Amino acid sequence: MAGKIGKIVNFLGNMGPRYVAFRVSHLLQSKSGLFKKKFPAAPAFQQYLTLSDWKKQPVKFFFDSKESLSFPRTPDKELKDRYEQLKDGKLLMFNSILADLGKDYDWVTNYDSGYKYDINKHWTEISDYSKEAGDIKFVWEKSRFSYIYDIIRYDYHFNEDCSTMVFADILSWIKSNPVNCGPNYRCSQEMSLRVLNWTFALHYYQNSPNLTKEIFGQIQYAIYWHVHHVYHNINFSRIAVRNNHAITETLTLYIAGLLYPTLPGADTWKKKGKAWFEEEIAYQVYDDGTFLQYAMNYHRVVMQLMTWAISIADLNKERFSDIVYQRAKRSFLFLRTCMIEENGYLPNYGANDGALFFRLSSTDYRDYRPQLQALALAVGTELKFNDHNEDAHWYGIFENARKTWQPADGIHSFPKGGYYVIREPQTLTFIKCGSYKDRPQQADALHLDIWYKGENILPDAGSYKYNTDAETIRYFSGTASHNTVMLDDKDQMLKGGHFIWFYWTQATKAALTEDTTSYTFDGAVNAFIYLDKGIEHRRTVVKKKGSPEWEIRDEIVNKPAGMKMRQLWHMLPANTKKIKIVTKDTDNKELKPEQGKGWYSSRYGEKEASVEYVYSTDKSVLNTTIKM
Repeated sequence: MAGKIGKIVNFLGNMGPRYVAFRVSHLLQSKSGLFKKKFPAAPAFQQYLTLSDWKKQPVKFFFDSKESLSFPRTPDKELKDRYEQLKDGKLLMFNSILADLGKDYDWVTNYDSGYKYDINKHWTEISDYSKEAGDIKFVWEKSRFSYIYDIIRYDYHFNEDCSTMVFADILSWIKSNPVNCGPNYRCSQEMSLRVLNWTFALHYYQNSPNLTKEIFGQIQYAIYWHVHHVYHNINFSRIAVRNNHAITETLTLYIAGLLYPTLPGADTWKKKGKAWFEEEIAYQVYDDGTFLQYAMNYHRVVMQLMTWAISIADLNKERFSDIVYQRAKRSFLFLRTCMIEENGYLPNYGANDGALFFRLSSTDYRDYRPQLQALALAVGTELKFNDHNEDAHWYGIFENARKTWQPADGIHSFPKGGYYVIREPQTLTFIKCGSYKDRPQQADALHLDIWYKGENILPDAGSYKYNTDAETIRYFSGTASHNTVMLDDKDQMLKGGHFIWFYWTQATKAALTEDTTSYTFDGAVNAFIYLDKGIEHRRTVVKKKGSPEWEIRDEIVNKPAGMKMRQLWHMLPANTKKIKIVTKDTDNKELKPEQGKGWYSSRYGEKEASVEYVYSTDKSVLNTTIKM
């Protein structure tokens, strides 16, 4: 059933004719050299906007300048340490790996593999995935310039002038990366982030004597060609990718058109960027507040982008369509409902590349509270925290929380995204059971995540890396790293190339209910259908009220003869003594687990050993009791 023709037919059915037609057209333009004319390499310098004219523009940013800011200064040690590391040429990549890039980093050498990209090659000649080059994200990470928020925040909180360091890095990047050449012009989202982050720095330091007309001239030239590239390649993200990339890029077109109105094409960027951004939010953020990438951290990415959009539009007395504000509020509600009270963490669910585009406070990377607070304040909702205000202050929002809100204990269903959550004072139970209208990233249907007293006792393994050996990629993106069921060693879906799955799982049933003693989730998905039609995984989870106890029933309907049903549970070694799992088959026979070695990745590029308990049976049903 899963032969070559079957996979092609399945792929075409999943992706649709518009996607296929675009990919063919895009490939032809790239291979024929048409893109080299459309995106000229190293065009001659031109002064599109002078420093004096830029300063006279009537448009507003989050703040007027460094001197206009007056929120409380909190010079903490962690921020100082991060700043000192940056001065020494060290960068905390993906919020996890401290990389010593050196003080004279060339911007095109992969820290992980040591591979140096050819800066003279047109971006169409650069490969995203290369065994020799390694994970290209290790090159992109510093070049997106998110790290300058550590420098700017240090500048503000310690009342020091770091403008020389910031502008030196920007000029170094521009000199080392000719327009439309090399790896850093390969991804329009990375280019968009550079524009947003440089724009933040320009406004913060606009009164600095170190922002000379010559320096501004180089930056405005680079910004123009960045946005020109993004605009002329926008359909790649809107058709071929259509995820947080498209939201980032369309928002950047709007903001660049708004904040640099005299650049050639700015009116078109702004008008179309705004309309496209509204379309992407409406398509990608569902009306229950969930997000089509099925990943918590990527949803936070979108949450920060919506905060940028709403705040800047409001400051300039503009407004997006109502759906943007509606989906922003519902995103807050969803993410807040999934949040752990003790630390602000969310389940380590879905693909996670360590992105935190705009790090505007010193809280832990996994703590979502500062970003949730900023979005809540931006949309003017009463659903606020009483703390974690620094992000909001950088966005020019100084309203104090009038009301502290937290989701009620009990059941919370988000059927469009396929998330089901049971909240209690000491536990959070998180279940994934949904259908896909866009590409799934992980084969994780009916994954069960359990938190107890702020600890993730049964976690999702995370992502680790997007470009590593095939076995590791399959583990982290596949079923084996999730708390669900496999048939032998088979994933629920059939793995293809990078980010491709065939035969997507689809929910056939999902309901979360309660009675006087317990909460009950009852769900089912079509899975393993590349092995045989009609295979269904059914899972019932009963959570006893007021007690850390769960009863789970797993059943495989139409299980192929000769295949074993394998139930998997994952935990960190330190938590094995905190949990008791008892699994029995249909004969009420208690099964002994195989104890295997798995992996856990809380942050991109890092992994640690985890413990796997695997219960196997030739039968079709397993009944499990979990107690803390």
